[in-house]
Amino acid sequence: MVTTRKTPSMSSEEARRFHNECMVVDSQQPGATSGLLFNNEMRAAMDEFIAKGLSRNVIRRRLQAMGVREIQTSPKARREYMALWERSGVNVASATYAGPRPPDGAFEASVGAMAEARGMIDALDGELRLVLTADGIEQAFADGVRGVIFDFQDTTPFGSDIDRIDLFYNLGLRVVQLTYNLRNLVGDGCTERYKTGLTYFGLSVVEKLNEKRMVVDVSHCSEQVGWDALDASTSPIIVSHSASNAVCHHDRGKGDDLARAIAERGGFFGVAAIGGFIRGEPGATLDDFVDHVEHLVDVMGIDHVGIGSDKCGQGPGTESNYEFPEDMGPFETSFLYSEDPEPQGAPDGFPWMGFRAEHRLSNDHRILDFDQFTDWPNITIKLAERGFSEDELRKLLGQNYVRVFRDIVG
Repeated sequence: MVTTRKTPSMSSEEARRFHNECMVVDSQQPGATSGLLFNNEMRAAMDEFIAKGLSRNVIRRRLQAMGVREIQTSPKARREYMALWERSGVNVASATYAGPRPPDGAFEASVGAMAEARGMIDALDGELRLVLTADGIEQAFADGVRGVIFDFQDTTPFGSDIDRIDLFYNLGLRVVQLTYNLRNLVGDGCTERYKTGLTYFGLSVVEKLNEKRMVVDVSHCSEQVGWDALDASTSPIIVSHSASNAVCHHDRGKGDDLARAIAERGGFFGVAAIGGFIRGEPGATLDDFVDHVEHLVDVMGIDHVGIGSDKCGQGPGTESNYEFPEDMGPFETSFLYSEDPEPQGAPDGFPWMGFRAEHRLSNDHRILDFDQFTDWPNITIKLAERGFSEDELRKLLGQNYVRVFRDIVG
């Protein structure tokens, strides 16, 4: 049952000002350092790559590397990049450096991606910081700069070596999603054929993450992995970006019982703004999104819900800001750091993404009033329109994530 708040707490103009003054933490902004910048130089390079017949995935990888060089060498590119953060009003975002890809090369891919991100952070000379603690989140906000939290959306970079968790911790990793959509050595993902729980190896991974005070994230995991992680973890666990299956069922969603149990253990649930996840039919809007927020607040309490937008660029899913021609095929679907032709498997290999047609990631399922990262203020405006108070908004927009991050990471 969704609680409908009838009276807006402030006007749209007031909500926009509030958003820009409030601490805003996006618990999942996957492309923060890999997909936001797309300047004229990168557009020209894309035209050249297309003329050479390069695949979409190879072009994307080359543009990601070029984006780092642009930030390192061009003051204009640095201004353009930071302007995107300014327009979003987001102060700190959790960004992804491991995602759906073949297990071979996953370790090298993540090390390379984190190195590129560190190169951008260093080049921005304090305007963008790597966040390692809850104090780091609050200090970035107080100083008027932006912050990035390093996260993984899969554990494949660890391979079978749990000691790699130490290595990635030392590189700045703080949040680890146990699986993506498919099965790995840790457990089953949410779109796998059989959705079982954690393996014995997975239990050891959770134990190690607890030892390192790293966040255990079960967003893309099977429901049973969520329950197993909850039982095994000595610290709270989080869902950085998902939706409520009670409002709209999707394999990526979570049930009320699990959400409630996560809250009872001090955890957190970030609601994802992806049209196909929050509405079964085309035409999703931020009203559908807020239905999920309201329901989860009813189930978990106002102190355990936040926003993990999962949005970078235009499209039905995560995307980047790279403006690919429509005739180049499907939208952006993963974070790949390989020059291999179509490493995701299309058309002849295996689709490691794990989403299928029934998962509603098509251009028919887009949120028109939230289509890219810079549309973030519209979320705050809609939450205020639905009657969330200033204190509630502060919790949803950032305070709840800072609290759980402090409880787990310090």
